[in-house]
Amino acid sequence: MTAALNHVHDLASFVAASPSSFHAVAEAARRLREAGFTQLHEADDWNGSRTRKAAKYFVIRDGAIAAWVQPTKAVGTTPFRILGAHTDSPSFKLKPKPTTGSEGVLQAGVEIYGGPLLNSWLDRELEFAGRVTFRDGSTELVRTGPLLRFPQLAIHLDRGVNDKLTLKRQAHMNPMFGLGERDDADVLGHLASILSSKATNRSADDIDGYDIVVADTAAPAVFGLDDALFASGRLDNLSSVHAGLVALLGLDTKLDQIPLFVAFDHEEIGSASRSGAGGPFLADLIARISAGLGGSETDRMRAVAESWCLSSDAGHAAHPNYPERHDPANRPRLGGGPLLKINANQRYATDGPGAAEWARACRQAGVEYQEFVSNNDMPCGSTIGPITATRLGIRTIDVGLPLLSMHSAREMCGVADPIALSNAIAAFFAPE
Repeated sequence: MTAALNHVHDLASFVAASPSSFHAVAEAARRLREAGFTQLHEADDWNGSRTRKAAKYFVIRDGAIAAWVQPTKAVGTTPFRILGAHTDSPSFKLKPKPTTGSEGVLQAGVEIYGGPLLNSWLDRELEFAGRVTFRDGSTELVRTGPLLRFPQLAIHLDRGVNDKLTLKRQAHMNPMFGLGERDDADVLGHLASILSSKATNRSADDIDGYDIVVADTAAPAVFGLDDALFASGRLDNLSSVHAGLVALLGLDTKLDQIPLFVAFDHEEIGSASRSGAGGPFLADLIARISAGLGGSETDRMRAVAESWCLSSDAGHAAHPNYPERHDPANRPRLGGGPLLKINANQRYATDGPGAAEWARACRQAGVEYQEFVSNNDMPCGSTIGPITATRLGIRTIDVGLPLLSMHSAREMCGVADPIALSNAIAAFFAPE
């Protein structure tokens, strides 16, 4: 368990540094730079010596990041081994004119982002984190530290709360952040001053825009008998981002295919954005990498035809208190290894050849894995897998980490599973 614990502590550090998708990208970029990766910018010319062979690169697009290793023998037809994940998690996003309040309490106007378990966010110390854009066009990442709380109504004022908790999104999900009265004449109010105070030498008047979300400030923790369990915010899907990043950083350039790690934004709200899997980011990258290696359009199509994409996103472990909610035969467990996610209606992109490729990678890595399929009475969600397969026509497999409390402010997994997922991804990147 020593290696597993070391890995999960590193995952905890990654999550703690990543309260927003923008922070996750910044932390991934920091680690890539330290490992000798060179940043490319989309507005620059990538052809020629800048994309030399036997080199390592990364690119950032807003809340998304991609990194790859160019093998020594790579050419325009060299296939790709792609690991796709996402940087965003269910949460709340700060609205325009955000300072609200009543009863002498200052509150923040927030919009629900994705599908969070609302009750799990009650009575926690929360923070704002994300990107602020200033009037000169520059941007800066900010985080406030503990600032916010959704206070729950006392049981004395809602005697039936333990039978049924009803949370109205507009009325009840406005976190408090202080005492005082809202100033109607001030468009941004107190929150602008708070955000600007976290930036470098900026005033509230300099703020022209922001992409700010709410994050839990509680530190990730290993717990339970024999330290077998791990709890943290944003395991969906920073667990996959971290696993793919660690796997990529462990590779060298003596490869036969091009390992490409890409972490998209906006998966929790459908992926339809310039930095989401439904946008052109991945297709643009493949085209430019292939062209930089001397490939034609036909060469790129040949490379894609021989490529694989591993879509890694969190999945459900069987819940001990709700066993009837899971498939009777396929019952993944915490600590039982990563998931192979299967769905007859292509909510997951795995097919027979994909299942065989995942089995091969896990054998190479010495990793046990578990199949996940939904109970027929419980329609499943989806991932970037089918989107990637549809947009690029690339062979795609859906996998991920088994979780309990998915979409809670604080999710949990088995300590042994994150390193197993990362090791399997490494074997997928570099098949023997």
